[in-house]
Amino acid sequence: MNKRFWKDRTVLVTGYEGFLGSHLVKALISCGTKIIGLDKKVGRNETILSKNDYSQMTVIKGNVENYRLLDSLLFKHHIEIVFHLAAESIVGKCQDNPRRTFLSNIKGTWNILEVCRHSKKISAVIIASSDKAYGEHKKLPYKESAELKGRHPYDVSKSCADLLAHAYFHSYGLPVVITRCGNIYGPGDFNFSRVIPDALRCVRHKKTFFVRSDGHFVRDYVFVDDIVEGYILLAENIKKLGLAGEAFNFSTNQPLSVLELLDKINQKCFKHGGFKYVILNKAKFEIKHQYLSSEKVRRRLGWRPLYSLDVGLGRTVKWYLGSRKSF
Repeated sequence: MNKRFWKDRTVLVTGYEGFLGSHLVKALISCGTKIIGLDKKVGRNETILSKNDYSQMTVIKGNVENYRLLDSLLFKHHIEIVFHLAAESIVGKCQDNPRRTFLSNIKGTWNILEVCRHSKKISAVIIASSDKAYGEHKKLPYKESAELKGRHPYDVSKSCADLLAHAYFHSYGLPVVITRCGNIYGPGDFNFSRVIPDALRCVRHKKTFFVRSDGHFVRDYVFVDDIVEGYILLAENIKKLGLAGEAFNFSTNQPLSVLELLDKINQKCFKHGGFKYVILNKAKFEIKHQYLSSEKVRRRLGWRPLYSLDVGLGRTVKWYLGSRKSF
């Protein structure tokens, strides 16, 4: 991070209380950034943010579907950079409630883009898309040039948000960049529908872990601090390197199956007794093999993951099994 770049700069982070958002906020606080945090839930117990963190930012309870609220925030606080992370992100819930998903992920994104279009102070807008925006392709790993063709509610919502960001760049010159990340993991992820936090919760409570798929689904797994670094580098360099209007994949380029991942987790948890798992093979509406090429961001931005899976899992295991939080 270029701390001088972020010192006293005014930044809006939507979805700041979420897993990635909270890590991003802590990194920015360390640089003296003026943070406006917007979330539909505030002060939740399930967060890594401390009372001291909250005291160093402005917290706004609200929804990105509220255009007037977003417009007033940008005007009142003279926002310069926006990290748009707010979204319905639990795939199963998105499948059950597509209307809620589309309102949050699609309408929320065009609201952010539209208020930024009318602001003269905005220098960078970082939109969080997803590897799911690509849909399913036979050619792997996915590159940024691959077609966006999500088929299910969450995937489609991310395809649409991604395309909206492109439209605002090409039509209005908005300085927007899109991120498409592999599966992000690390301390403080309380979404226990995800493999790593759920497996570690099972270790902690001596319970059996249930694998929804057949165990052979292949994904990327990227440590959260590496993703935070990527977001920050994009915002710092969007003008300098001419990144506006582009999308960037973030991955380790080392995909592995669910069973391979579970074996690695068990190795890290050996002294804690490990865990047993049962394969249910009941996964629906999920792509079997999906992983990304991060060659572009490595070449254009010089980004590299600093944390191997071995190191990242070690830090993650230590946090979950040593945390005093109840989960």
